[in-house]
Amino acid sequence: MTQAAPSQPAPGAGTHPEPRATARTESAGRARTRLLDPPLLPLWAAVPVAALAGLALDGAFPSLGWWPLAFVAVTLSLLTFIGRRAWGAVLVGAAFGAAFWFPHVSWSSRFLGDDPLGWVPWVALATVQTLFMAALSPLITLAYRWVPRRGSAGALRLVALPLLVAGAWMTRELAMGSWPYGGFPWGRLGMSQSASPIAPVASWLGVSGLGFCMVLLCAAVIELVRALRTGSTTRRWTAAVPAAALAVLLLVVPQFPTSDAGTLRVGAAQGDGPAAYSDAREPGDMLDSQLAASAPLEDDQVDLVVWPEGGVDSDPAATPSTAVALDSAVRRYGAPLLLNAASADGDLIYNRSFLWTEDGAAASHSKRHPVPFGEYVPDRWLYGAIVPSLVNLLGREYTPGTDVPAVDTGDAVVGLAICFDVVFDDVIREGIGNGAQAFMFQTNNADFRGTDENLQQTAFARMRAIETGRAVVNLSTTGTSQVFGPDGAAGESLPAAEPGLIVTDVELRDGVTAGVALGPWLQVLMAAGTLVTLVALGVAARRRTA
Repeated sequence: MTQAAPSQPAPGAGTHPEPRATARTESAGRARTRLLDPPLLPLWAAVPVAALAGLALDGAFPSLGWWPLAFVAVTLSLLTFIGRRAWGAVLVGAAFGAAFWFPHVSWSSRFLGDDPLGWVPWVALATVQTLFMAALSPLITLAYRWVPRRGSAGALRLVALPLLVAGAWMTRELAMGSWPYGGFPWGRLGMSQSASPIAPVASWLGVSGLGFCMVLLCAAVIELVRALRTGSTTRRWTAAVPAAALAVLLLVVPQFPTSDAGTLRVGAAQGDGPAAYSDAREPGDMLDSQLAASAPLEDDQVDLVVWPEGGVDSDPAATPSTAVALDSAVRRYGAPLLLNAASADGDLIYNRSFLWTEDGAAASHSKRHPVPFGEYVPDRWLYGAIVPSLVNLLGREYTPGTDVPAVDTGDAVVGLAICFDVVFDDVIREGIGNGAQAFMFQTNNADFRGTDENLQQTAFARMRAIETGRAVVNLSTTGTSQVFGPDGAAGESLPAAEPGLIVTDVELRDGVTAGVALGPWLQVLMAAGTLVTLVALGVAARRRTA
C-alpha cells in the first residue's frame, strides 16, 4: 500500500498569522506608551506631595490666609497627576483631598458642642468630600494622557493642554459644589483669593472663572518648564509667552465698573447672645441681646437696622409679644429692621429674614440652601437607621425657600444671603437680578466658636463684594462681623465673642458686572467643553492604538 505523503502547508500559511498578531499587539502597546507621559513622580513620592499640596491649599484660606499658597497647592497637585493611570490618580486625589478637607472643615466638629459624638459630623463631611474629589481626579490625568504630543513646545502642549487641565479641575470643583444634596462649595479655589491682587478677575469672570485662570496659569508654567527642559525649542522666549501674558493679565485687570447710586446708613448689631444649637438659654435671650447691642441707635439716625441670623429666637409672625417688641424697637430706631428667625408656614419651618416696619413684616426671604445634616436631615429614614442616636439629636427641619433674595427698604434694594447661602452663586445672581444695590449677609457662627469657620465665611463675603461690585455688610451673632466696599476694601468690623454695633454709610451701586452676567455660562462651558473634549480625545486615542 502506498502511504500518502504528509500534507504541506500552503505558502505563507500556518506560521505567519501568529507572529503578525504578536506584532500588532506590540505595536498597540508601543502606541499606548507613547500616549502616556512617564510619571514625573513615582507613586510613593506623589502621594506625600499631593498631601502637602492639600495642606497648602487649606493654608491659602483663613485663618492663615496666605493666598499665594493656592498657586503652590495647584502646581504640586498637577505634578502628581502627570503620567498617572486612573487608579493612581484616584490615590493622589484622595491624598490631596484628605489633607485639604480634614483641616479645612475641622470646625464642623464643634457643631454638637461637647457631645461625645461631636467628631462624627467632621469626619463624615471631610470623608465624603475626599472620596468625591478622589473619584473625579482621573479627569485631570486623562487630560495629560490624551492630548497628542506633537512637539513638546507647540501650541498643544503650551496652550491647549493647560486649558483642558484647568477645565478638568474646575469640572471636579463644580460637581462637588452641586451634588449631593445641593453640594458643598465651601472649598472653591477662587474663594481663597479675596485678599489677593487678582481678586478683581472675579468681577469679570465670576469666582469659578477666577479659579479656572489660576489652574490655567499653574498648568501653563508646568508645561513651559517641561518644554524648556527638553531643549526642543530654540526660541525659548516664545514658549514663555502664554504663561507670562496670563500672569500679567491677572495682575493688571481692573475691577469691573458699576454705577454710584448714593449711600445707605446702616446700623448692624452683633448681640453675642447664646445662639449656638447646644447653648443653654431662656426664651427671649437672643432678642434681648440684640436689643441691648442696638440701644445706641435710639440716639442715632440710620436708614436700616440689621440683625444677624437667629437674632430673634421666636417666630415674630406667630408670637404677639415678639411682634410688639419689634414694633417698639422700630419706632425707637426710626428705621426698618432686617431680622432673622425660624418661622412656620403650616407644617413647614423656614430660616427666614423679615423686613420689619412700624406696620409689621413688610417683606421676607427664606434661606435657599439649608445646611444638610445641620439644618435638616436629608433621607432621614436612611441615616436614622444607620446612626439614630446622632440623627435624633437634630430636631429641626428647615425647608428651602423659594422667594426672592432681595427686599426694598424704601431707601434702597438690598440683596440677602443667609449664612451658608453666601457660597451659592444662584442666590447672589438672583439678588442682583432683582435690583440689589448692596448686600446684607446675616449669619450665625455661634456653633463654631473658636474656629476658622467665621473667618472663612467673612472672606467669602468679601469675594462676593468684589464679584458683584456691591458693598457687603456681613453680620454674625457672635462675630466676626465686617463691612466691605464694592471693591472689597475692608471697612469697619467687630471682633468675635463680643457684643457691638457698626454704624456706617454703605455705598449703593447699580449695574451688573460681567462676572455675574457671564459666570453661569462660563461654568457650563467649562464643564461641558471639558467633558466633550475628553470624550473626543479618548475616542481618537483608542483609534490610534487599535
